[in-house]
Amino acid sequence: MSKYIYLTCTPEALVASMLPPEGFGMYLSTGTKKRNKGQTIFFEVDLGKIENIIDMDSLNKRCVAKEDGSPKSSVYLSVYRTLEMIPTSALKSLYLTTDHGLVLELKKAAYDKAKEPVNALHLYQELCPVTPLVASGLAPSAFLQRLTDGSTPIVLPKLFFVELKLGELATNPLSGTAEHLPYSNIGHLRDCLEILKGEYEKHMKTVQRIFSGTLLYRTIETGFYVGSKDDMAFYPYPTMKELEDINYEFFRAI
Repeated sequence: MSKYIYLTCTPEALVASMLPPEGFGMYLSTGTKKRNKGQTIFFEVDLGKIENIIDMDSLNKRCVAKEDGSPKSSVYLSVYRTLEMIPTSALKSLYLTTDHGLVLELKKAAYDKAKEPVNALHLYQELCPVTPLVASGLAPSAFLQRLTDGSTPIVLPKLFFVELKLGELATNPLSGTAEHLPYSNIGHLRDCLEILKGEYEKHMKTVQRIFSGTLLYRTIETGFYVGSKDDMAFYPYPTMKELEDINYEFFRAI
């Protein structure tokens, strides 16, 4: 049987498995006896690009089929600072699962900084290794650069985050409609955005310090970003219409 390497992000861990991505996503979300239920987000990792940083002997001894011939579901290789040790180039597709185990694959795509909006505000849910919800006047590439290049007192070795929808609040925090934004504290969000709009030297404002662990997939705007400084990988998220055509079961579930 084939061996797969996965980087899970909620929580952060490097895991070997004999299950392909769809099966691994189902396993993480629902467990082996369907008694578990929880959303998961994970990358498939190119084993050939990380052989020099993991214990291959241990992997080959532990990630083997069970006595009855069934595949080994998971073998944990690392649970500490795993994102930062994996080269961005080793990250393959990103997978999102619903809490019932439906899986959506997102493929890496080229990112055009020239198409980033000008004078717009953004909302980012950081996912790994830290998890605050942050409003920012910085476009995604600049946001990643600012938090990982050492130019501020808060420095991260690498960051994985997703951009969420703001609708009209991106340009009009106080008067823009929030009718289709399912966030719990719209008043506080408006205040944070308005502070950013009025203070030109302030580029980020924490909206929520603690992540619930569940991402509302319908609120995703452009997609997911991961990397450090200028080394960034982009995983675009489809529109709802595109998602309906690509993966109808996942679309219905969210």
